[in-house]
Amino acid sequence: MDAEKKSRVKKLITFLLFASTFLVVILTIPREGRFKYEFQKGKPWMHEDLFAPFDFPVYKTDQEIFAEKNRLLKEFKSYYRYDSTIQKKNVLAFVNGFDSIFENYSTKKVSLIGKRKRFNKQKALLKELIENELNEIYSKGIIDQTDGDISKGLEKKGLAIVINNIAYEKWFDDVYTLPKAYRKLNDKLLEQVSSEDQQLQDILLALDLKKYLEPNLFYDEITTKKFRDELISNISITKGMIQAGEMVIAKGEIVNSENYQVLESLKREYEKKIGAKRRAVILTGNILLISSLFIAFYLFLLNFRLEVLTDYRKLLFLLLNITLMVVLARLINNTQSVSINVLPLAIIPIFVKIFFDSRLALFVHLISVFVVGFMVPNSYEFVFTNFIAGVVAIVSLSNIYQRGQLFKTVGLIYMSYIILNLSFYIIADGSLSGVNWFVLLWYAVNALLLLASYQLVYLIEKVFGFLSDITLIEISDTNLDLLRKLAEVAPGTFQHSLQVANLAESAVQRVGGNPLLVRAGALYHDIGKMANPMFFVENQQGGFNPHENVSNVKSAEIIINHVHEGVKIATKAGLHQQIVDFIRMHHGTSLVKFFYTKEMEVTNGDGVDENQFRYPGPEPQTKETAILMMADAVEAASRSLKEYTVQSIDNLVEKIINEQLNSGQFNYANINFKDISLIKAIFKKKLQNIYHVRLEYPEMPKQVV
Repeated sequence: MDAEKKSRVKKLITFLLFASTFLVVILTIPREGRFKYEFQKGKPWMHEDLFAPFDFPVYKTDQEIFAEKNRLLKEFKSYYRYDSTIQKKNVLAFVNGFDSIFENYSTKKVSLIGKRKRFNKQKALLKELIENELNEIYSKGIIDQTDGDISKGLEKKGLAIVINNIAYEKWFDDVYTLPKAYRKLNDKLLEQVSSEDQQLQDILLALDLKKYLEPNLFYDEITTKKFRDELISNISITKGMIQAGEMVIAKGEIVNSENYQVLESLKREYEKKIGAKRRAVILTGNILLISSLFIAFYLFLLNFRLEVLTDYRKLLFLLLNITLMVVLARLINNTQSVSINVLPLAIIPIFVKIFFDSRLALFVHLISVFVVGFMVPNSYEFVFTNFIAGVVAIVSLSNIYQRGQLFKTVGLIYMSYIILNLSFYIIADGSLSGVNWFVLLWYAVNALLLLASYQLVYLIEKVFGFLSDITLIEISDTNLDLLRKLAEVAPGTFQHSLQVANLAESAVQRVGGNPLLVRAGALYHDIGKMANPMFFVENQQGGFNPHENVSNVKSAEIIINHVHEGVKIATKAGLHQQIVDFIRMHHGTSLVKFFYTKEMEVTNGDGVDENQFRYPGPEPQTKETAILMMADAVEAASRSLKEYTVQSIDNLVEKIINEQLNSGQFNYANINFKDISLIKAIFKKKLQNIYHVRLEYPEMPKQVV
């Protein structure tokens, strides 16, 4: 496939990604009209006098509906089913048990005829007393406390007992619990049976009256739920009507709580009516507005982040973030029981900053907030609040790899939500008396959802092939198998890599870039030297140099081959492509100058193929890989200096970096002359510290006496 065809395919795929996202957003956004007036509670009405264009109801606020719902539920009585068989079963069991126990006792203990007659008379009276008492208790009912609202401490609401499909309302005090029923029965017997009558006391003990008491009122969850739902559904959401032509608000009049709700009601009805009549026109307006946002996003990427626009994985990730938030916003709006404030929009700048940078994170966040703003009430407050929350997320999230940093960031985001929300209430009402504190709970749920972003980082890395700072720290651990093997097989190369990492990291911290990325790249950039460690001077010992036994061309081939071997080892170890790029680019297309010069001296330049002595490249493509190339060359060359002085180090750094610059090694990296000058100064200072170079002070002139 030629370059022109590849370019057309890339443009087509980019167009399809944008078009797919655009289509999902358009289909998701409600096709309702937009009220043409903007207003805020506590501010004056800035438009002309407003008269009702049609009859419309005044809707209650969420707080009013919630309060009415709570009032009705407090008065609502739970339903209990009455089981008549329990009474019959237990009364019959008592009669049978009573006769049996009394007969046994009288046979053993009562022998005289006179005593037997009196005893039988007491038996009849006691039996009748207990039987009547049991019937009375069961007729009122013994409630089952193992289920239902009673067990939740809601007994003061009362209850409804269903007998033969007819509900009878009672208070909790009108029915019995098991302990209360037993106390009632026991107290009644104590009134009739003297404590001195040991015979009757023994019989009552043998009867064990507790076993004849059990609940006969059972919580009816189905009926309770049915009537509760019916009660709630019958709550009116309106509280009056405004007639067509009636003045709603006059110009300059302050929008207070009362007329604010009237305006909100008019806005709601207006958008519903216009949306029903002019869907096609409204759809056209939505298309134009959303198109402008996506065009702005495309132009931003085209001018400032072209590498994102041409990388389908990165572009897909950004567009999916926007799409997901729009779809979630629509689902939340369709769910009346959930507030839109629970939508974790700040998760977008968190993700984008982790994998890209702050500027792109802010722009993608703005696009998402603006699109979702079309779908929510009080869009100004929503956009403003979430914009500030996103800025807080971007500014505060500096090091995601530190365990406590995300908690701090989420805490700051939640605090910003609270402060902004309370500020809007103060502006609207002049006080905090009308604050809906449940909104703060929704923001708390929002914050908890933001904490989940840490767990999702690993998943996003695997799905989209990204590289996060967390992973960079993990692979920079020198105890990992690959780096430990490098330290064992090529100890000199390992020490060289550590020094290069320190130099490059110091430079990146000053000129901008990702210090963790350049450090990881530096640690792995020379792992290919493990294939032939003794052919590299830093690993040679005892004066033996294997290059003496091979030709200059072969030596150059072995030296150049450490790049190929490094790519193989890194790929096999599963290192990310960005780390592999450091291995491929750290020499760019430069010459293996030492052996090239020797070959030129031996052959007088006859028949020397320069390509045999040149690294395959490519040249560094990023600021980080360019800085690593400089640090690698400077650190390696510094080991060959005969003496370490300020002047020798300055000359060395200037010579090497200028040669790289003049040979075009930095043409494709986003680095400028100012950055290179600063990098030179940093390298000079670091090398002076490494080799303990002291400044030479001029001698003081001798004092003339």
